[in-house]
Amino acid sequence: MRILVTNDDGIYSPGIATLAQAATTFGDVRVVAPDVEQSSAAHAITATRPVRIRRTRILDELEAYRVNGTPADCVALGASQFGNVDLVLSGINLGLNLGNALWHSGTLAAAKQAVLLGIRAIALSAPIGEDEPADFGAISSWLDRTLECLLVDDMPRLVNVNFPHAPRGMRWTSQAVDQYNGSVVPTTDPLGREYFWFSVVPLERFREGTDLWAIHEGYVSLTPLRLDLTDHEALHRAERAHASA
Repeated sequence: MRILVTNDDGIYSPGIATLAQAATTFGDVRVVAPDVEQSSAAHAITATRPVRIRRTRILDELEAYRVNGTPADCVALGASQFGNVDLVLSGINLGLNLGNALWHSGTLAAAKQAVLLGIRAIALSAPIGEDEPADFGAISSWLDRTLECLLVDDMPRLVNVNFPHAPRGMRWTSQAVDQYNGSVVPTTDPLGREYFWFSVVPLERFREGTDLWAIHEGYVSLTPLRLDLTDHEALHRAERAHASA
């Protein structure tokens, strides 16, 4: 199996090194990732300037490259240059990607780009923030178990995985789709000029069976996704209502 590993935190993130090492158990691994952090880049692609790829050493035993582009760029370029890629792994993101965060996650966008190219993909995230040491020891065995679970023929083409701090099991979940849990915070700089912070307001209650609920309960969350955004129920209603038009 030929495995392409990428992320949105940048080529030097400890998360991508951990994921790439774990992936070597399952196949031939190549790393292609952004040269700088691209968090919340969503599915942006670079169309107005050339994109360059450079060989980079992050682990002695792995072939790795950095790209001056987005996570989606990295997958497109990596798949083109690596050839015959069977699987794309994106992560391990330093921070969870749950609920509405899926809309702007660069980690998930890389996996989505893979599926657009006809390649199976898994996005993986863990609750490691800027003020926490990047220690993946607590989830290392669960990472292996998750990959073993998902790398079989009948698994979904696109899966979003999130690890809690101390997993006690695994659950298949749905995406928590609630009112956007964000806020715009106005403030001023020392010269009195107004500017804004986009911030997140945590939801207080989680619907059972969702990705947010699973993480809150200590489970690894496995969410199968699709690229089709069509509201099929609304489409069928509209077709029936206007059948004679």
